[in-house]
Amino acid sequence: MSETPDKQQQTRRFHIPTVEEIEKAQEEANRVATTISLPQPASHTPPRTAPAQTPSPRPAQSPRYANTTVLVNELQRGNPVLACIRNVRWSYSRNIAADYVVGQSACILYLSIKYHRLHPEYISKRIEKLGKGHRLRVLLVHVDTEDCKLPLREINRTAALSDVTLLLAWSLDEAGRHSSTARPDMIRERIEDSYMARLTNTLTDIRSVTKADVLTLSSNFSTLEALAKASVAELTLCPGIGDLKAKRIHDALNQPFISES
Repeated sequence: MSETPDKQQQTRRFHIPTVEEIEKAQEEANRVATTISLPQPASHTPPRTAPAQTPSPRPAQSPRYANTTVLVNELQRGNPVLACIRNVRWSYSRNIAADYVVGQSACILYLSIKYHRLHPEYISKRIEKLGKGHRLRVLLVHVDTEDCKLPLREINRTAALSDVTLLLAWSLDEAGRHSSTARPDMIRERIEDSYMARLTNTLTDIRSVTKADVLTLSSNFSTLEALAKASVAELTLCPGIGDLKAKRIHDALNQPFISES
């Protein structure tokens, strides 16, 4: 028996999905659900109203003047140089061998030319008592007289033999500045530790000797001792070393450091 038209139309309304359609619909449902449930990514920029992070507390520091206080020997009471020490604190101390102690590695002995002429043996004894407890030992000399050539020669010799740095001050104000600012890194030149750097620094102090000359000399003479023992004629055999330059090098390495006269 044939179906009526109404029943045929009702039958066409029902659709049985295939397996592929079911899987596709399930995947679409899962994708939509995942999209809805995902949280929005947080912004990397902190809110403007967020308070700045508080850094960890640092250890309490000493007063600003703790590392710049100059210790003054009691023997220096009445020295007019003290009135010229500015921008740093200073205080008397009975426990120091130097006249001034600046920081933990520098000390100063003070001497005036006039006093040295009256007591020439004084400074040698002070240097001997000073010892070598400081990395930088300074002999600060106040040039307070015009007739200073011979005394300065004596003082320079004493300082050189005692491994003491010599500083000259031509006024009380200058002596005061030196007393408050002496530091190892401010006074001593920084020189590289390599042999070639030291050799270059030494030989280029000779007039007209260049770094290229130092390379030439070092390639022909293995050590500074060999170079010092070379004659003028042997030096002139090096390329770029003429008679005049060879004589200057020879004289610089063979003349005494301190004049006998």
